[in-house]
Formats: sequence, structure tokens, C-alpha cells
Amino acid sequence: MTKLASGSLTTRSVQIGVGRDNQTGGISFPIYPSATYRHPGVGQSTGYDYTRSSNPTRDLLEEAFAELEGGARGLAFASGMAALTTLFLHFSSGDHLVVSEDLYGGTYRVLDQVFGKFGLSVSYVDTTDNAAVQAAVTPQTKALLVETPGNPLLGVADLRALSELSQEQGLMLIVDNTFLTPVLQRPLELGADVVIHSATKYMGGHSDLCAGALVTKNAELGERLYFLQNTTGAILPPQDCWLLIRSLKTLPLRMERHCASALQVALWLQQQPQVAAIYYPGLHEHPGYELSRQQAQGFGGMLSFRVNSPQLAEQVLEKLQLISFAESLGGVESLITLPAVQTHGDIPEAERQRLGICNSLLRLSVGLEEPADLIADLEQALG
Repeated sequence: MTKLASGSLTTRSVQIGVGRDNQTGGISFPIYPSATYRHPGVGQSTGYDYTRSSNPTRDLLEEAFAELEGGARGLAFASGMAALTTLFLHFSSGDHLVVSEDLYGGTYRVLDQVFGKFGLSVSYVDTTDNAAVQAAVTPQTKALLVETPGNPLLGVADLRALSELSQEQGLMLIVDNTFLTPVLQRPLELGADVVIHSATKYMGGHSDLCAGALVTKNAELGERLYFLQNTTGAILPPQDCWLLIRSLKTLPLRMERHCASALQVALWLQQQPQVAAIYYPGLHEHPGYELSRQQAQGFGGMLSFRVNSPQLAEQVLEKLQLISFAESLGGVESLITLPAVQTHGDIPEAERQRLGICNSLLRLSVGLEEPADLIADLEQALG
């Protein structure tokens, strides 16, 4: 794997692709849209045969994924769900997974309604509770999948402790790092075996592409997941690879602003009488605050808050003018959702209620607008 430029992660991000176009010296690495490649002769190859298997633009992006996460192999997919689906294909009928209960509803949906039919069983647990994770492990358990911070309640799991548990039990530790990105949290360095991203979110960062990523700690597992990717074909097209390379160059700067703005908004929401609870790891009152400080370099741009009634939640969504009522997260524009009916609607109602994902809970992705403008918009919507 070709290494990026030396220096800080910010410098390495900016330098992705620089110096790689030997033919023209282009600073921006080219898009290679070719579906197939001409062979020099019988039994000879340029290293590229068919773009499902390999593409120069995608190769650069996948190298960048691995370099930024500190892994051995990166893989780029057509969506975060395509990345997850390919990863789940690694397991066999009869295998068991322990999975965070505070997770994206689409992950629950694909496990429950697709892989459940093929004999893959799942236990959903509070992965901020190490004892609960330990109790859920069975002789058939093959992996632990953790979202941290969780979605949408922002619970924080102890990755070092879960890594030790996974090693003791012979489990693959999989961490969804979508909310924090490698700028703020580096799960492989904390003991994870695989990192997942919905790269549509902060990595893409501009609400203009759909992508997913897997990064493995070791090359052997990376090669196995590449085989599954190549066999099933859930690749990211070269045009979107180029867009994502462009976006990664500003990721550290964007994450710095997301974090700073989210904290300002969270502190303001904390003082509002219409807000019954707020979930943001950057607040001292959050149960995961100290742990976040130990294992991450920032608290991220995501927060959730519970207003006093479902009716008030609807009012907020209807009255907001600057903040968009829309699914997804991590873009430069601020977005707000009602998880109970959008991102987590496929989770059974009884389970949503148990977790606290009710019709009064709003999830806010704090964008790059001026924080004072976001606060003013929230203030008029809550009023």
C-alpha cells in the first residue's frame, strides 16, 4: 500500500493523491471511468482488468481509508449498508453476533429481515455496559459490533475494555466509526479488528454522494473482505470515489468546526425549559464524558435532545427555517430528524420505547453554519 505524505493527519488528508499522477503531474488525481482495460499481451496485465475488481481512482481512495484509520486494507462501497452487508457475508449460518442496541435502524433491518433468514442470530445489548456484553456472549458468538457514540442516544462504549473481552473470547471486534471519523477516534489503535463508515456522512460531508467503507487491521481479513466485495460487486463508482477523495482533504478542518459548534448548541439547549433531556458526550453531565476524553480527540457534531412533548417535536420540525428536516447527517448543512419515524422506524415500537427513542426525541447534525444562527433558529422553533 502506498503511504500518504508524512506529518499530521491533517497534512496527510490534504495530500491524498498529490504526486500520484505521473503522466501529467496533476495535483488532483484523475477519474478513471473505464469499465475494462486493454492487456499488453496474452497473459499480461497492467494491473487492471475489470473495474469491479480494481480501479485506479478507487485504489487511491481505499489506500487513503486505510492510511487515515491506521489499517492494513481499505475497501470502498456504494453505501454504508453495502459495506455492512459485505461484512456480514463473512459469517455463516449458525453464527451469533453481539450488537449495540443504540444503533442505526438500517443495521437492525438488514440483520433482522435479511441475514436472520440465513441463520445469523443477533443479541442486542447495551455496549456501554461491559458486563452486559460479556453475559451475551455464547459459544456460537463470532463478533461484537459496536456503534460508539451510539445512534441516536450517543452512548459511549469502552473500546479498550471491549477489545480485551473480544480477544479473551476469540471475537472479531467491529466498530462503526461514522460519527467521529478517524480524525477524532481511531478504533483500530484501541483494539478493533474492523472499522465501518457510512462515508455518505462526515467523510463525504457535502450531502452529495452515497458511499461506505471498511478498514481492517490485518491484511488477511482485508483480503477475505475484498474477495466478498469483488464477488458480490457492491463497489463505489470512480466518479464518487473522486468526490470522496476531494472531501477527505477537508475532513479534519470540518470536524474541528462541527465539534466546536455542536458544543455551543448543546450548552444552549441544556438551558432551555422546553428541553427535557440532551444527549451529547461533550457535556460534563454525560455519563460517557470522561471515557470520550480518554479514547477520542473530540466529541463530534451529533447530538440528540428530548423536548417536553411529541407535539412540541412536531412544532420544531415545522418551524425550523435554517436547519433542514431531513435524514442523514454529517454534511456541511445542519440536519434534524425524528428517529422514531425516520432513521429508526424499522425497530419494533416496544423496543424503541424501551430504549427511549420516542416521538419527543430529535437528532441534530450540527453543520458548519454560524452557531449563533443555528441557536436563533432553534429558539424561534421552540417558542
